[in-house]
Amino acid sequence: MPVSTVSHSAAWPLRIFGALLCLGVVVIHILDQGGIPGSKEPGYVGVGYYVLEIVGVVTAVLMLAGFTRPAWLLAIGVAAGPFIGFVLSRGPGLPNYDDDKGNWGEPLGVLSVVVEVVLLALSVVLFLRGARNRAPVAVTS
Repeated sequence: MPVSTVSHSAAWPLRIFGALLCLGVVVIHILDQGGIPGSKEPGYVGVGYYVLEIVGVVTAVLMLAGFTRPAWLLAIGVAAGPFIGFVLSRGPGLPNYDDDKGNWGEPLGVLSVVVEVVLLALSVVLFLRGARNRAPVAVTS
């Protein structure tokens, strides 16, 4: 069986999928805050939403532009940050924010968690794969 390197263009489908997942996280949070500029109280939660949305768009652009290492690393944060926020806001609650406490089944929140878990899994795998090796990969035909 021949050994060849996986072409750079072979990563395009995964990069596009990752970028779409990042933008999905952004859209979900824009909807949750009531649009642009929207608002989310208390203020620190609103600022967190804005930071997440900006980083999500930047990450999607970096993925599509081919800056995969930093993009996959940022995507881990785009996925993990709101996931942790979801768990904390529904579980023990956050300071001065108990609107969602115990509201585990909110449809937009559940959709967000699904998108974030898929993005997190994809990002961790691809970031670690990129860090582990850049050696040729055996391709079977």
